[in-house]
Amino acid sequence: MNSTERNLEEEVDEEFLEFVLEAQQEALAKEAQNKNNPKPRHRFPRWIFWIMATVLFVNTFAVIFQIYSIPAIEFIKTSARLSAQEDIAHYKKSVVIVLTDDGKGTGFSIAGDGTILTNYHVIVGNDRVTVGFPEDGRFKATVVHTYPSVDLAVLEIEGEKLPYLDLAERPTYEEGDPITFIGNPLSFTGIANEGKIIDYYQLSDWDVPVMMMEAPVYRGNSGSPVLNNEGQVIGVVFATMDHKEHGRVGLFVPIEEYYKENTSLE
Repeated sequence: MNSTERNLEEEVDEEFLEFVLEAQQEALAKEAQNKNNPKPRHRFPRWIFWIMATVLFVNTFAVIFQIYSIPAIEFIKTSARLSAQEDIAHYKKSVVIVLTDDGKGTGFSIAGDGTILTNYHVIVGNDRVTVGFPEDGRFKATVVHTYPSVDLAVLEIEGEKLPYLDLAERPTYEEGDPITFIGNPLSFTGIANEGKIIDYYQLSDWDVPVMMMEAPVYRGNSGSPVLNNEGQVIGVVFATMDHKEHGRVGLFVPIEEYYKENTSLE
């Protein structure tokens, strides 16, 4: 990829999480120190202190979210709204966390016997990984097929009657079409979000075009299924890009590329 194209796993959201942890540690240290010191006879009114602390806390996080371009409130509200829908709640059962020694990503079940589709870059360097279903527990998965040229990989686990998503057989991609995607961005799991299709885009080092979408995609969304209105998978999220016209967009691999790669093995 060129300088304007970036893999989701290269984002810098760790800095945000480190900042939060440091703030928590400082608060705990101050609280412990206060407990060891005797209370002065004329203390600053406690209620004023807490008001000031709350305002500072809110303002600090507002600045952080602005810096990292994360619409935090809408991000969570949208997921809660979508997850309350019966169909979305059903789809989420098939979306898994993919865990390696290096981090985590997303994958999704495409067969009841334990076939998982994810990104190649999520599992690269690993022959076995751990996958976790929201309701069916964790499994050790074997990497059985990899397709680096389109950033896809297939995992297998020993399971039966597992939830799975249907793949669209003849997907269409029209500008403005609404889509839903489910993944494990940042430190969250099972986040459902929505967006819309923009257009095809040809990456500089890919032989096939990928699809751009206007959607809030973040680190950890790698491997997220992109669903159409019928709940069928039409693509797999793998990256973000800064586009001159559309700004920051998500990129997904059209599901036909999986069909092509899978057929070539038969």
